[in-house]
Amino acid sequence: MKKQYILMLLGCLGFAACKKLDQQPQSSASKQAIFGTENGLKLYTNSFYSMDFLPRNSTSQDAMSDYLAVRAVQDFIREGGFGANNSSGWDWRDLRNINYFIVNCNDQAVPAAVRNNYLGIARYFRAYFYMEKVKRFGDVPWIGKPLDIDDPALNARRDKRALVMDSVLADLNFACANIQATNDPSRTTITKWVAYALKSRICLFEGTFRKYHTYLNLASTANKWLEESASAADEIMKKGGYSLNTSGGPGSSYRQVFTSNTPVASEVLQAAVSDVNLGVLNEANWWWTSGTYGAKASFTRTFINTYLKLDGTPFTNDPAYPTMLFKDEVKNRDLRLKQTIRLGDYKRISNGQQIPAPPVFSYTFTGYQPIKWTLDDIYFDAGALNTNAIALYRYAEVLLNYAEAKAELGTLTDADWALTIGALRSRAGITGGLTTKPTIVDSYLVTNYFPGISDATLLEIRRERGIELSLEGLRFPDLLRWKRGPLMEQEWNGFYVPALNTPMDLNEDGILDVAFYQGTRPNPGVSGVTYVDVSATVGNAVNSQLLKNGSSGELTWMKEIPRKWNERNYYYPIPLSDLQRNPNLKQNQGWE
Repeated sequence: MKKQYILMLLGCLGFAACKKLDQQPQSSASKQAIFGTENGLKLYTNSFYSMDFLPRNSTSQDAMSDYLAVRAVQDFIREGGFGANNSSGWDWRDLRNINYFIVNCNDQAVPAAVRNNYLGIARYFRAYFYMEKVKRFGDVPWIGKPLDIDDPALNARRDKRALVMDSVLADLNFACANIQATNDPSRTTITKWVAYALKSRICLFEGTFRKYHTYLNLASTANKWLEESASAADEIMKKGGYSLNTSGGPGSSYRQVFTSNTPVASEVLQAAVSDVNLGVLNEANWWWTSGTYGAKASFTRTFINTYLKLDGTPFTNDPAYPTMLFKDEVKNRDLRLKQTIRLGDYKRISNGQQIPAPPVFSYTFTGYQPIKWTLDDIYFDAGALNTNAIALYRYAEVLLNYAEAKAELGTLTDADWALTIGALRSRAGITGGLTTKPTIVDSYLVTNYFPGISDATLLEIRRERGIELSLEGLRFPDLLRWKRGPLMEQEWNGFYVPALNTPMDLNEDGILDVAFYQGTRPNPGVSGVTYVDVSATVGNAVNSQLLKNGSSGELTWMKEIPRKWNERNYYYPIPLSDLQRNPNLKQNQGWE
């Protein structure tokens, strides 16, 4: 649908946005033809949906996060692997297109309410654009107009974060107040509730970032942003008409949201929808199932351990958990686990037949192989063929934003807990702790994730956010705002292996699946078993897949390549070429 809009816009208006700030737009249509009718305004704002700063494939955005082991250590967290010379993201082309619309959307031939509706959509996109820039670089120039080639602002200094974010909030407030649509059955366009969802997301980010990054000297203003986040979420909760999807019951309703071809309208506020006829498809299966494409991303055991038991108690309260086998540790757990990774009775479809599908070690490094975004038919594995809709905003996130903002403010009640975290856990089949806030601190979360947090409720909300929103592109921003970047150094560990040369049945279907050995591969071995070499070296090369205790223990991946998080990593460096063009920008601290 969006592609059709864009083609119509290009054909009807002939408008081409500039690539850099110092280029001027060319137009083959008069301003009156564009800005003098509602149809012209609609066509122009439809072009915003294809802008480069928007996520193209949210199914793979968490590739850089603390809870996924991947094919290779990313340069950004490898000592000496990243700098201003290979940084990116300082591109302002899309902003000029937005600002051009905002400045010129003033033709009195169009009623004010109509103009303000489309201005609200434009200002939504500008807020989104600027939040991405602030997340990446910190201070950035605030530009509220399309710049000409000789405009002095082209060589301006960066504006302070507070000024930029106040302007972002003004844009969000305008969007929420003036966007008229409250329901889009296709779930592909910006509605009032989508604007409120973005406001809730951005204000939560900014409020917690200011609270935990005390060097900014903005902590005194953090509560204002947290209140705005909670208020925006509350508007959706009370007036939006959304609810958590429960169709199919706790064992399938969560994953339905991510595998359905059409957005699950009760829960999804906006989605990127596939269209076979237009050739608009996504590559989720290809990215998550191929041994040669994608990042071969698989969850770490440290994170999997955070999934609660069905009675609502921590799995890690069981003293046997460190040496529990995969087939046992996945039982009696939060039912989102079986909808997020391969385990138990998970099956795939081949030529119409269902076949057992345990973790495959030609893909996974840890044994915890994701399925959240993938379709079960192996047909979709061989390229960009996926037809499932990609949720961009979900009601579940709105509930989490509300709960976290209120908890940070110290105003979360038991009723709030039941309405948010309790509802999410109930959907996942959890039976305990749904109606009252927790009072007991989980020491596992403190030790492994949040050593500075002693509030039991806040810890549980962070646990819930990690599990509910896993693989949706929000984890790395969460680590940034919580000032928990050091979690990026966490060991990439996998399931427990009791001994070498001992085949394991991972899904208890009576068929042995995998065995780990050192030195010479067992010959002939057991038919159908995948044998994985966990020797310290293979040939003359260091082996990346090992067992923690040598001949037993948790799998580990790529321990030989250290990952390092420095304070400077909370921002990216300004790309060298852009800094050379405008030295007034100054480089971010630590990247000089």
